Amino acid sequence: MLAPTVPANESARLDTLRALSILDTPPEERFDRLTRLAKRIFGVPIALVSLVDENRQWFKSCVGLPVSETPRDVSFCAHAILDDGILMVPDTLMDVRFHDNPLVTGAPGIRFYAGCPLTVPNGSKLGTLCLIDVRPRALDDEDRALLHDLSRMAGEELAAAQLATLDPLTQLSNRRGFEALSQHALNVCKRLGRPASLLFFDLNEFKAINDTYGHAEGDRALVTFAEVLREALRESDVIARLGGDEFVALLTNTNRAETQTVTRRLQQSLALRNEQAHLGYQIRYSVGEIEYDATRHTSIADLLAEADAAMYVNKRASKK
Repeated sequence: MLAPTVPANESARLDTLRALSILDTPPEERFDRLTRLAKRIFGVPIALVSLVDENRQWFKSCVGLPVSETPRDVSFCAHAILDDGILMVPDTLMDVRFHDNPLVTGAPGIRFYAGCPLTVPNGSKLGTLCLIDVRPRALDDEDRALLHDLSRMAGEELAAAQLATLDPLTQLSNRRGFEALSQHALNVCKRLGRPASLLFFDLNEFKAINDTYGHAEGDRALVTFAEVLREALRESDVIARLGGDEFVALLTNTNRAETQTVTRRLQQSLALRNEQAHLGYQIRYSVGEIEYDATRHTSIADLLAEADAAMYVNKRASKK
């Protein structure tokens, strides 16, 4: 058996998946009708909408299988998300990747697999719509086209959920997306005893930019600040625009010295953008920084409230 490799964009892919808040949720008719349709059309005993998490594949919709997840290292779908097209395995016993896979040698006895990736607008492949049979078979061109169409429909349902967690202007997470993703990150930090810090940003004199230069220029300032946040922070950090001119970033597995290094890098990057832009105004911010304390912060809402208060203290001090 060959274990699946990890996609090049794995960190961003997992961030996208978790921001949807779809893992471990109850069945939904919008996905179940697609797997029922796939099972009936293709005459297979098993059809799945499978989402590939960090260490498992979890089934959002499952027809014909009595389990809700399997380990990722034995997952056929974890192989399927590595490419754009359909992964078809006509006979698993003839494929070096799968012939001794426990899902082949044991229950459910997979002999045929075909999975088409579920891709959302940012390019992340979150899982597959897949067909499984206990006997060898193949798909012709018409079958492949139909499986692709069903997969596209399932991907559109996921994309609708993704749009609900993204800020359309900056393409950062919105409040809903941030709360879902950061709560997951905090849970991991608590379980493993890892440090974390929350940075709460508010742009200074943003209203003056809108009033003087117009709302289109205000939007450009927001987009610029979002770009600087992406440049200065790490790929593993959770960044969001909460609304208006408020932004947040959750830095995980980061001590105070490392957080200060990040904030200095952010200041330098923003100063360079201001110098290069020659816009007639400077993008500036106030920030509240709070270190995560599992005994005091029971949820991301607690951490947000404390960081928000710290930001206003910083803003008032900057006006003196």
